[in-house]
Amino acid sequence: MSTNNASPPQLERRLGIFDCSMLIIGVVVGSGIFMTTGIMSESLHSPTLLLTAWILGGLHALAGGLTYAELGAIMPRAGGQYIFLREAFGRLPAFLYGWVSFSAYLTGAVAAVAVAFAAFTSTFIPFVSPDNLIIHTPLPISSGQVLAVFIIAVFSAINYVGLGIGKTVQNVVTVTKIVTILLFVVAGLALGKEMPDFSTPVLFSNFGSIAVAFGGALVAVFWTFGGWEYVTAVAGEIKEPQRSLPTSLAIGTVTATALYILLNLVYLRAMPMEEMAGVVTIGETAANVLFGSLGGQLMVVAIIISVLGALNGAVLTGPRVYYAMAQDGLFFKRASEVHPRFQTPSKAIIYQFIWASVLTLSGTFEQLITFVVVVNLILWMAGASAVFALRKNRPDLSRPYQTWGYPWVPGLFIFFSAAFVLAAAVDAPIESLAGLAFTLLGIPVYFYWNSRKSE
Repeated sequence: MSTNNASPPQLERRLGIFDCSMLIIGVVVGSGIFMTTGIMSESLHSPTLLLTAWILGGLHALAGGLTYAELGAIMPRAGGQYIFLREAFGRLPAFLYGWVSFSAYLTGAVAAVAVAFAAFTSTFIPFVSPDNLIIHTPLPISSGQVLAVFIIAVFSAINYVGLGIGKTVQNVVTVTKIVTILLFVVAGLALGKEMPDFSTPVLFSNFGSIAVAFGGALVAVFWTFGGWEYVTAVAGEIKEPQRSLPTSLAIGTVTATALYILLNLVYLRAMPMEEMAGVVTIGETAANVLFGSLGGQLMVVAIIISVLGALNGAVLTGPRVYYAMAQDGLFFKRASEVHPRFQTPSKAIIYQFIWASVLTLSGTFEQLITFVVVVNLILWMAGASAVFALRKNRPDLSRPYQTWGYPWVPGLFIFFSAAFVLAAAVDAPIESLAGLAFTLLGIPVYFYWNSRKSE
């Protein structure tokens, strides 16, 4: 008679500094940089102010990355921000982060990026446009939505069968993305005929008007920089996380900032700011101006590659949050399982695919993401505050990496995040209140899961 004493399968540490850096760049540099500059130009009429906004966005992301790096080095486990909030403030705040992430933010981001992929692909294949309805009743569904679900399924399957193949896809797509952007930058700077004037910013009638204009621009910038924190969710699968996390967060945020600034310089060399104002497809439009219609089509291909990198990164990281929740008894129990052969949180990946597909087909992801933008920023602030809380309450913890510039760097990150929360709440008070109400709906859900765990 034999007894099986084999331990249950565990997540494996297979991610290095390069893998983590490519994950951060791949997630951060999605489709936003190819659209937001035109929107920002409506309120910021000066190249100097435009670039200043992007630099501030990069510094904000870098400050957040350096802050979260200390937390990830202390607690290198799957779940990232969920783990940070749980250890610093308790199970309920951590669950509310997980609740918002699964129901709206992370799964909504997966849906949004997949639909963006379909929208850009329809440039070459009009049939797959998100506007092409193929089912009218009872729920209108477009061919673009079907393609979006299909591409989510593809990347979910890739990440289901192993972190090795998931990170390889991420690395290849992200390197291709970086090379493509750099080629566009070099050619654009060489061929661009505009000479933007950085010496004389536009004068506003008063300080209030410039503050409002700049604040509105930063809303777009901070949103475009979102996603740098995703890498902390896979801390349980990073080799030497005490060294790899801080290094990759610095490399990833600095590289994304450099790419964003270079792309904006190309836009400014292609078109004067008054012509950029309100142009949503600024990347494609600038490529058309610089290289003709073929250039515009090649830019769309580059955007599709960029979107795929963001999608794979989101699909890879999100399930680790739900896996950590399930381990605490605050999510479906099977989500805590690790596949015995592939060493991935396979059930959590399936749950994410199902809900992201529901959001995609129902078309509700845009509203949900709008609702939880402010909430997500508040959770960013809570995550950064965990550094202060743990230093005070858990001084005994080993800190192989300590936030550079503490307490100023995490303090400034929290301050500017709070300013952004205020600006976003003033700009969209109804959506902000709806997001807070949606978050509070997670409280009874928490007590339900907590009671199940007790039983």
